[in-house]
Amino acid sequence: MQQRRGGDTAGAVMDDTAAASIQPKRLPIPALIRRNTLYFALAQAMQGAGMQVAITVSALMVVALLGSSAWAGIGGAILGISRLVAAYPMGRITDALGRNPGMMAGLAMSLIGSLVLAMAMPMESFVVFIVGMSFFGLGIGAVTQLRVAAADMYPLARRAEGLGWVLTGSVVGAFVGPVIIGAAALIADETGFDEIAVSWALVPIGIVPAMIMILLVRPDPKQIALQLSKYWPGHEIPAAAQEVSTAGGAGFKTFVADPIKQVAFAAYATAQGTMAMMMVVTPLVMRESGLSLTMISVAVGLHVVGMFAFSVPMGRIADRLGRKRLMFAGLLVEAVGAVLVPVTGVFLIITAGLFLVGFGWSAVNVAGTTLLADTTAPNERGRAIGANDTFAAALAFGAPLAGGFIAATTSLMMVGVVGAVMVLVPFMAIARIRETSPGHYARGTLPSPTASR
Repeated sequence: MQQRRGGDTAGAVMDDTAAASIQPKRLPIPALIRRNTLYFALAQAMQGAGMQVAITVSALMVVALLGSSAWAGIGGAILGISRLVAAYPMGRITDALGRNPGMMAGLAMSLIGSLVLAMAMPMESFVVFIVGMSFFGLGIGAVTQLRVAAADMYPLARRAEGLGWVLTGSVVGAFVGPVIIGAAALIADETGFDEIAVSWALVPIGIVPAMIMILLVRPDPKQIALQLSKYWPGHEIPAAAQEVSTAGGAGFKTFVADPIKQVAFAAYATAQGTMAMMMVVTPLVMRESGLSLTMISVAVGLHVVGMFAFSVPMGRIADRLGRKRLMFAGLLVEAVGAVLVPVTGVFLIITAGLFLVGFGWSAVNVAGTTLLADTTAPNERGRAIGANDTFAAALAFGAPLAGGFIAATTSLMMVGVVGAVMVLVPFMAIARIRETSPGHYARGTLPSPTASR
């Protein structure tokens, strides 16, 4: 296959023989790749526990500190804008220096943020809350480069599956999160300290092991991506597929101008925005129903199960049936879940809705991330995913604030309806994608330099 360079944005449909030559579906995953995948999955699990604590308690912290639910979404909004600020710059860093240094920096910021947040409630300081949540959000924004690292280590035909294995690690976080909240409740009862403050003080128990896991990964995933044939012996991966795609490297404007990346950006942003909005609604609905903080944590834990437990099957679906189909299904499921969350005060129905929101988001995350990796060279993937996360963070900033005000001025049910409508907006855009086979896209819809990766 002829390699295209520079600003060329014309796509090329690969014939069946060329496609088959880079689809190692039958051979086992190499030992080094399996090892690195395990380390990343464990890191994802440990840092995910801290995010679960943030989802569970941030709205409750704001209400306690300000005395009003109108601003309940500001914690989620701070997380969103912090991720917005961090996403693309961190992508530039990981493209230049490698994935591991960027993720280590992110975990360090999350560690600082959690310790600052632990002081917000005892100090009764909203300013301290803002500072701590900002640091924590910056860290979360940086650690999303885990997705890039996962995509780097796998060839096109197994890329979504590889991403799924790493994301599945967060299922462990779904169980660690409630353990942290439960342990904090016991410690608070014994010591008299604030339960939420103790929860944040325990978050570093997960972050430090995550940092150790990242340090164990060798070589850096970016180096693996640049030499896939070396690390996947026995698999036919054309040398041309490993060359740099654009002279001088692509930038933010290049990614935004690409029609197929626009679709991925829109789908993931609306999925992320709707999920962020429902994270504001759920604790409020459950508190109004008289449910405990531990029960809220359990519901959030099951939501995280929906977000990550099925990542491997979803990855295999994306590799076999296509990224487009999985993206469609994910958005539809998330819309149903958004309506279910506020429709009643029954714990099981609220939890089921929240689970479906996470399940649908998972499908969009796997499909969209894989699509972006399919269409971007290794030395540019950090920025492409960073651009994707920038748009998602922008919507995740506004959506929780909007959710809080909608809940205060109308009803919680209206928040669910707005979330469902929002997540269905990209449907027509996705329909424009012509995916001729999983990971391969028709001429005129896709820049071709890295289509064979």
